[in-house]
Amino acid sequence: MASSYAAAARRRSTGGPAPSLTGAATDVHPVLRRATAPPAALDLLAKARSGLDEAATLGTPNERYATAHLAALRTAAAVLAARGRPEPTSPRRRRIRSAWEVLPEIVPELSEWSALFASGATRRARAEAGIQGAASSRDADDLLRDVAMFLRLVERLLVLEPVLPQPRAEGPEKGGAAG
Repeated sequence: MASSYAAAARRRSTGGPAPSLTGAATDVHPVLRRATAPPAALDLLAKARSGLDEAATLGTPNERYATAHLAALRTAAAVLAARGRPEPTSPRRRRIRSAWEVLPEIVPELSEWSALFASGATRRARAEAGIQGAASSRDADDLLRDVAMFLRLVERLLVLEPVLPQPRAEGPEKGGAAG
């Protein structure tokens, strides 16, 4: 142990970078990051990203709209997979609720996003049914932008939650120079 402190002191005195207790000296980010989402949620996020990329390449507005809305739904499903808690079971079956109804209960800060995408569910159903003009080009482009922003927000929320450094449990090093 003492030799590692001596080596660190030599590096500091020679102008080298200060040693890092948590990683490489090149890592200058002040907050450690770790993946906190379970694998199922990460898989859903990857599928949502892939779906969003696919939606951007599709030719008709109906296809772009439906595919982008599905990417938003997968993104919401990732949040529910990571944060959702099953409701207590009751003897009577409850009605099935959409992800857009459940999401605000689990993560209230996503309520406005839930309302936005819930309002587009009927249009998505019409677009998937092939109803001519269900979604305009502008509708599809707006939804693509909204889903991209929602996906980035959820990725930050689930995958890159900051982890603050823990305080040291030990006192100051013994034998150090006193003032």
